[in-house]
Amino acid sequence: MRNISAALEGISEHWQPHRLTSVNDYDVKVVKLQGEFVWHTHPETDELFMVLTGELTIQLRDRDVVLGPEDVFVVPKGVEHCPKAVGEVQVILFEPQGTTNTGDAGGSMTSGLRELT
Repeated sequence: MRNISAALEGISEHWQPHRLTSVNDYDVKVVKLQGEFVWHTHPETDELFMVLTGELTIQLRDRDVVLGPEDVFVVPKGVEHCPKAVGEVQVILFEPQGTTNTGDAGGSMTSGLRELT
C-alpha cells in the first residue's frame, strides 16, 4: 500500500516522476511540477494527467487546457504539448512503462523513472 501524500512529501525536485505503483504494463507516477517544461510528443502513447493540488496548464499548439485540483486530461498520442505551472503543482501521471518524460524531445529535462524510498 502507498499513500499519495506521503509519497509526494518525499519528492524534493520538480519534473522528476516517481513510480507510485504499476498496473499491468502501466506506471502510476507522482510528480511535482513548477515552471515550464519542454514541447514534446509521445508518438506511441496517450498521457494522462490528474492534478492533485495547484493549477497546471497543458499548452497545445491550438489551445491551452487549464487543470485544477481533481481535474483529469489525456493528451492523445502524437500531440505536441508543453506543461506549465506558475506555482507548484502535484500530479499523478498514468502511462505505459518505459515512457520518457520528455518524449521525443530529449534534452536536459529528461529524467529516468525514479523509485520512491
